[in-house]
Amino acid sequence: MNQEFIEALKEIVKEKGISEDLLFTTIEDALVAAYKKNYANHGGNNQNVKVTMNRENGEIHVYSQKKVVEEVFDEVNEISLEEAKDIDPNYDIEDIVSIEVTPKKFGRVAAQAAKQVVIQRIKEEERRIIYSDFAEKEDDIITGTIIRKDKNNVLVDLGKTEAVLGPNEQMPGERYIFNDKIKLYIVEVKNGTKGAQIVISRTHPGLIKRLFELEVPEIFDGTVEIKSVAREAGSRTKIAVASNDENVDPMGACVGPKGVRVQNIVNELKNEKIDIIKWSKLPEDYIANALSPAKVLDVTLDENNKFAQVIVDDNQLSLAIGKEGQNVRLAAKLTGWKIDIKSKSQAEKEGKISEEPKLENDVDLILEDNDIDLMLEDDENI
Repeated sequence: MNQEFIEALKEIVKEKGISEDLLFTTIEDALVAAYKKNYANHGGNNQNVKVTMNRENGEIHVYSQKKVVEEVFDEVNEISLEEAKDIDPNYDIEDIVSIEVTPKKFGRVAAQAAKQVVIQRIKEEERRIIYSDFAEKEDDIITGTIIRKDKNNVLVDLGKTEAVLGPNEQMPGERYIFNDKIKLYIVEVKNGTKGAQIVISRTHPGLIKRLFELEVPEIFDGTVEIKSVAREAGSRTKIAVASNDENVDPMGACVGPKGVRVQNIVNELKNEKIDIIKWSKLPEDYIANALSPAKVLDVTLDENNKFAQVIVDDNQLSLAIGKEGQNVRLAAKLTGWKIDIKSKSQAEKEGKISEEPKLENDVDLILEDNDIDLMLEDDENI
């Protein structure tokens, strides 16, 4: 070993963030194995050997460590008291004597062993650091750069490492173009044999939550709370919000001035439609709001089965159900209730509607394409 090698090691320690003591200790352990393999006599694998490496000049010394005993049965690892005292009169029974056995040409073998262990340790530490960094970001959002599309997978550069956006985590109809930057949700970080395995997604409902946290300060600081998200990625999302401050309108906060906050999220999601509805602790009101943009007349609950019977005007039936049942399906996911919708005329025939409707939607906010519509039951503004 020489001074240049030591300086190179310390530079690696600095650049990679590896522990210097850990690296040198690992090298010393590797040199012990190298000595036993190349220089130890018969039974050398069982020989107690210690290697020291000077942290400043790289000097290496190999020591055979022997235990002081009254009668020697193992010449490889034991030494008599008489022989020990010839080395140093202060030795006594049970002491350990270190006898230098450094081979003359050990430097070349040591250099090769050190090189191998340094390379391996660097790889291990880089994997550990990457895993540690990304494990802290699990359930969070990250910006990645698209590298290429390989069959059905999209390879994304996350900075310190790369990750694969699988087919099930890609938004339907979204194009992934080289060098484009996209926001991704980190679903899970696994510590595999080949390093960190990062599961990323563009379809996870958590992506919606994190995007709103980025765009809406009231959500980030806890004034407005996201209670639930139901999403059919690439098509439509419903998000239920509530305010912890009676002076803050949760829907208005999410929309932002002239709709700029929610529009930024829509742009990031390639014009995915977003319905923002007001959460309520009353299931009837919550379900009615969740069926926005339809106007609900009446909600009857079967709490034991978490089932809701909803009545709407005849001209609102198709709107409440939505295209291919999407609106009612998302409302059910959002609220956690099974929902069955009937028109007013059908309910009257079956005798399932009261003379006076119990419910009216207070406020519905729907974002479709690039337009924001506030539909109010009266003329008051939000």
